[in-house]
Amino acid sequence: MRRSLRRQGNLLNGKPNTVAADPRSEALRALTRFVVSEASLSDTLTRIATITTEALPGAAFAGMTLLDCHGTPTTAIFTSPASPEIDAAQYETGEGPCLDAWRKQRAVLIDDTEDQTAPYRAFRAAARERGVRSTLSLPLLAPEGSLGALNLYAEVPHGFSEQDQAVGTELNDVAAILIQNSVSYWGAFELTQQLDDALSSRATIEQAKGVLMATTPGLDPDGAFDLLRRASQRENIKLRVIARRIVEQRAPDPPAPAGTG
Repeated sequence: MRRSLRRQGNLLNGKPNTVAADPRSEALRALTRFVVSEASLSDTLTRIATITTEALPGAAFAGMTLLDCHGTPTTAIFTSPASPEIDAAQYETGEGPCLDAWRKQRAVLIDDTEDQTAPYRAFRAAARERGVRSTLSLPLLAPEGSLGALNLYAEVPHGFSEQDQAVGTELNDVAAILIQNSVSYWGAFELTQQLDDALSSRATIEQAKGVLMATTPGLDPDGAFDLLRRASQRENIKLRVIARRIVEQRAPDPPAPAGTG
């Protein structure tokens, strides 16, 4: 049986899920911590994406479509590795709900990825392959236009209600404020650098997953990501630091200088 991708609150570390009771307040607290403690933009956006996922009953995981340093849409923020894997289909074809939410500045809902009359065939196929049956994409809106999109994925058809859209939109507004304030504070260049750092971290995480799968028979990409996440929670160290440690431990020794040995 395919293992569920849904994050069950904080049950992995023995704590109950208390976020969904007041998701907007929790998101605002995340925003405040970002400003006061100077937490990284990537960490804060990931936290907001996680809060939104936990707040919506049908959501299994989430990702954020943002622009990289070349102005190309990419899934820089995600709560499951399945998100960038699915989104790759729409980036390759130029067609998908996340892209339309960003470009047209409106919510885009796919009630059933098996509905052959629905648009985004390549995206729907990629989603179905990973057990996703419905999606909700919400634009990250700022006064000058859309900054990107928050993408939510459900494992059941019709996984998002009108109320879910309302809550998701409200929390999305918090994320948009965060990005906008970051541009005002650091400038667009430094903001882009932070997002590029997030992409670099993603690449390191993918490398670490590969190392774990190569050394653990039967381990799939989701299982490898779960191992990284549990290690991060257990040691109270950022996931990307755990991943970098694994990659560096597996790196080959540098060649000896000529004339030695």
